[in-house]
Amino acid sequence: MRAGPGQVLAGRYRLTDHLEALGAFAADERTGDVVRMRALELPAVLIGDQEPEGPVAEPGERLVRRVAAVGAAAPRHARLLQGAGAFVEGDLLWTVEERPAGLPLDALLGAGPLPPYRAAEVAADLAGALRALHGAGLVHGNVTAASVLVGEDGAALLGGLLPGVAEEALAEELGGPGGRRRYEVRAALVGPVAERWPLDGGPAGDCWALGVLLHRMATGRAPYPESGVPELVTAVREGRRVPAEACGPLGPLVERLVQSDPALRPTAAEIALELAELLARAPEPVDGPAVAGAPGLPGPRSAGPARRRRAKGAAAAGRSRDGRGGKAEAVRAEEPGAARPPRIPPALLGPLLVGGVFLLLVLGVAAVVLFAG
Repeated sequence: MRAGPGQVLAGRYRLTDHLEALGAFAADERTGDVVRMRALELPAVLIGDQEPEGPVAEPGERLVRRVAAVGAAAPRHARLLQGAGAFVEGDLLWTVEERPAGLPLDALLGAGPLPPYRAAEVAADLAGALRALHGAGLVHGNVTAASVLVGEDGAALLGGLLPGVAEEALAEELGGPGGRRRYEVRAALVGPVAERWPLDGGPAGDCWALGVLLHRMATGRAPYPESGVPELVTAVREGRRVPAEACGPLGPLVERLVQSDPALRPTAAEIALELAELLARAPEPVDGPAVAGAPGLPGPRSAGPARRRRAKGAAAAGRSRDGRGGKAEAVRAEEPGAARPPRIPPALLGPLLVGGVFLLLVLGVAAVVLFAG
């Protein structure tokens, strides 16, 4: 990339030493926040013969306006990373997004698939973010493992909105609104990432992508071949994919999400409700060393946060059924017959019995002496 540590872009973003091929972390000198920046190379046809320090060409301005319009219209949601804008500098189109502490989901999946109920927790967070976006009349279009950040508390945050918009806008700018040329440009920008190639757009396309991502989280691979874009697109079009049985309890939901008819797919709101009900029935985590290193967690994680997350899901399901919120969980904890720990530790029962027998003998001898006297 044509930028280095310490360089200030757009007059406010000072790049740090975390540089990638076309991305970087930066400190926003106006707010002090850490942001994640991604760059797209603009072909010469869009920037003309102007010098990098010269005024931005009209095509670049159109791209920035399109990205900025989506960023301004995006709702604020606890599970949605906020985009901070876009700008062109030289031959690069930059998008800026907030970056709290955490690890990308694709990095976590590098250690292996997630346990099914952990994958359900992540998907429930993403469904909530998609529900907010769809309610605002927006489509995400970039629901991938690389766009998801798992925070230090285990919550999943959906990012990548502005980079996805920038890629789609650039593909249309170079290839036109449709046709072979746009497909070729988009294939070069997006690559063979299954979640990015639904047959249909709109909210139903986002839900299809979430189904593909659920399959990836639960099994460690996409349900479609990713050896190349033509092979991937052909498999998606023909419905050739790996069955979802390996996804465990998530299998039925994954099957409905990746079906070809968009009208039959669950909406983001329905996905969130179904996952909340699934998590309400989930078994508690098993204590012990096996859990401490479970894949999919950003670090050592106690059972507390996981139980709180499931309790929230149970409360949501409870509200949908009887309006009582999370009280049902507390009532179940006090049901008669529930197993309780013994009041006296088993290790003390033997000594206590021996002591009781000895005390009875002493009292018996004392009674005999008293009446005999």
